[in-house]
Order: sequence, then structure tokens, then C-alpha cells
Amino acid sequence: MTLQELRYLVALADKGHFVRAAEACNVSQPTLSTQLKKLEDYLGVTLFERNKHQLRPTPIGEQIIERARRALDVVEEIRDLATRDHDPMNGPLRLGVIPSLGPYLIPHLLPALRGSFERLQLFLREDLTANLLERLRQGSLDALLLALPVRGEDLSMMSLFREAFVVALPREHPLAVHGQISEKALAGENVLLLEEGHCMRDQALAICGATSSDQREELKATSIETLRQMVAAGVGCTLLPALAAIPGVGSIDNGLVQIRSFAPPEPTRTIGLVWRHRYPREATIRGLAELILANLPPAAVTLAADGQRVEAGHVLHRRGWEAATSRA
Repeated sequence: MTLQELRYLVALADKGHFVRAAEACNVSQPTLSTQLKKLEDYLGVTLFERNKHQLRPTPIGEQIIERARRALDVVEEIRDLATRDHDPMNGPLRLGVIPSLGPYLIPHLLPALRGSFERLQLFLREDLTANLLERLRQGSLDALLLALPVRGEDLSMMSLFREAFVVALPREHPLAVHGQISEKALAGENVLLLEEGHCMRDQALAICGATSSDQREELKATSIETLRQMVAAGVGCTLLPALAAIPGVGSIDNGLVQIRSFAPPEPTRTIGLVWRHRYPREATIRGLAELILANLPPAAVTLAADGQRVEAGHVLHRRGWEAATSRA
């Protein structure tokens, strides 16, 4: 039994006529008939009922034809996999991204992605870091775009860029008169935070100084856009990643929310890609990294964790990221 015989079998089932099936397979009708007879002899069953007026599968023939279709589908999948290995930017890529990054970075990447890698099918999943890591380990995601570092002996990481934090203030806030704001100046302020589970919440607490909830009036938001609306309403101030503070991003009139940078050294977070150690499509991850670095808006500073400019594809495996925890 050969794959070619299975192709003849499926073609005959689809066309219902020896001549039309032979034409679809680009062979002569006697050749197709001979090969089908060989297949029947090999299996020891009759696959088709034949008479002058119709050709239809026997009951056992229907079952064998169904399995032949499946076998040919698997063969096609194997061929596709081999093709993707020659072209890593071909096929599906399931990318997880954190909510404080996805809406502000992905729109800058999609036009370039469609133009440069039209065969790469990018499927996005936005979720909290812990949930994304669980999905990555389970195999339902291929890679993650998030704030580093993350922990795991089973993970590899690639640093991409550092993104500064800025302060968002209500229009009439006393600190709005300053061109830059020190971290110390925020210590006594009502700094609005994202709810538990967001990595940016922990980063904001580290920058502003962690205090217990009974010492700080704290309203928790589920998204950066909610934080922005709360600042506009005069409830308090907050920290935003620089990409989320680009003019025109968000729905708040710029006059209601004042953006100020931090006094040097400004706090930053490091953004990178994470994937399973020994993931077979690392070339695809490198290609995505190059595309991200080539299409970053000016608000993203392409620096590695040690302050040196990143070479696309700079990979830090597992413990190699331990030194990158400062301010990230």
C-alpha cells in the first residue's frame, strides 16, 4: 500500500468516475484502475461497487476512504512542518502579551509584520504574567512578550528594550508645576495602582515605596486606561509606561492629564521575549525580536539589562538573567 494508491482512492471517491479521477491525478484511466485493483488485492476487500451506471464505495470502502483522507492530511502536515523549518517566519505563532504592553506596542508592529512576514500567522493572547507563564508551560502559547525578569529553570529569555516610567498627574496637581518629579516626591501622594496580579503594580510599589493599605488610600484599577480616567477625574496620580503615555494614546484630553518624567536616574522596566527552553522554533523568536527592535516607537529605549544596546537575538538562558533585576 502506497501514498499514491491512497490518493487514487480518495480521488475516485470524490469524482465518482474513473476517467474524471484519472484526470484529477494526471494519470491514464488504465493506470488508476490497475493501482486501485492492486490496493483491493493487498487489503483483501472490495472498495467500490461497480456497474455501468454508478460507482460507489462499499461499507468497508467508506471506512477505509475516511482513514485514507486522514492519512493524506497528516502527510500534508508533515510537509508543511518541513517547509516551516526552512522558513521560520511561516506558520502560526501564539504570542502572549501583558495588558500594560500589548495595546501600546502591538499596533506599531502589525503593519511591519504583515509587510515583512505575510506567511506568519500571529495569534495574540493578552493576560496577566502568571497566567501567561502557565499557558506557555502547558504548550498553549509559543512565546511571551512581557516585563523581565521571570523565574524558571525551564525558560529562556531575550532582552529587547528598556521602557521608562512617567508620572501622570491631574491638571491642577501641585506637582504638575515641576518639569521632572523625584521618586521621593511621590512618597506621600495617593498613587493609583493596578489590582493584584499585574506586574506593573509591583513595579509601581517598588518605585513609590511600598506602604500598607491602611496607610495609603488605594483605589485599584483593572487596566491602564482606567487609571488614566481616574487621574483625569482628579482622584490621584499614577505611573504609566512610556509607551502608554505617547501623545494621542488613550481617550483622555491631554489637558486633563499632565505627564511628567522622573528626575534621573529614571525608573524603567525591561521588556523581553520568553519561551520554553529547547523550543524548536527559536529562529522564529529571533525573527520576531528583530522585527520588534526595528519598529519600536521613540518612547522605547533599546538598551540591554546592563545598559548596553541590545543585539537582536541576545538570549539569556534561565539563570543568566539574575543580574537584571534592578528596577525592572
